[in-house]
Amino acid sequence: MRPLILCEDLWKIYRVGDVEVQALRGINLTIDRGEFVAVMGTSGSGKSTLMNILGCLDQPTRGRYRLDGLDVAAATRDLLAELRNRQIGFVFQNFNLIPRTSALENAQLPLFYRGVSIKEQRMLAAAALQRVGLAGREQHYPAQLSGGQQQRVAIARALVGTPSILFADEPTGNLDTASSREIMNILEQLNRDDGITIILVTHESDIAAYATRELVMKDGQVVQDTRRATHLSVMQ
Repeated sequence: MRPLILCEDLWKIYRVGDVEVQALRGINLTIDRGEFVAVMGTSGSGKSTLMNILGCLDQPTRGRYRLDGLDVAAATRDLLAELRNRQIGFVFQNFNLIPRTSALENAQLPLFYRGVSIKEQRMLAAAALQRVGLAGREQHYPAQLSGGQQQRVAIARALVGTPSILFADEPTGNLDTASSREIMNILEQLNRDDGITIILVTHESDIAAYATRELVMKDGQVVQDTRRATHLSVMQ
């Protein structure tokens, strides 16, 4: 079976004035369907740059990246947008919710861009919110929700399009310990029960421990690749 993600000699180079910054330096990586991968590293290690490329938000300077067999580096902008809408879900540290829009309407957003009927949008968004424990909160605005609840809305928004892969960039960075645990339990369940591939960027070792594979980055390279047999909640 071909890997879901295949990176071969992947480089990302930025120019800041006359200075060349090598954010990624020859990454070779494969990730299979259904994996739960944590990417760790200090600030500037390249972990967010790698996530942006894997999530089709950016393209490599050179090297090859294949997502489910598709050569992403050769894809058009329209094709990349379609990939993001239909195969990929994103969860970010700052939630990125629309403030004057209800939880239900925030969760509907990816379906709006697909041209799905309003009735079906609402039905699928309500089901996604229920899945993350927010039944009854559909008409609440972000300001009426706790940080943990806002992040659940963001997860529902990512799930509503039934993605095959979910990217989470520091999803617990703005949350307290209890809320962080709730969010990680949801991600773990989505990986275990639904088979969604999850790639999690974090600098917290206790959060990375929820994953079954941990990559450590330094200076734009993967310097450590560790696999575990079970999730954290199974080990506890």
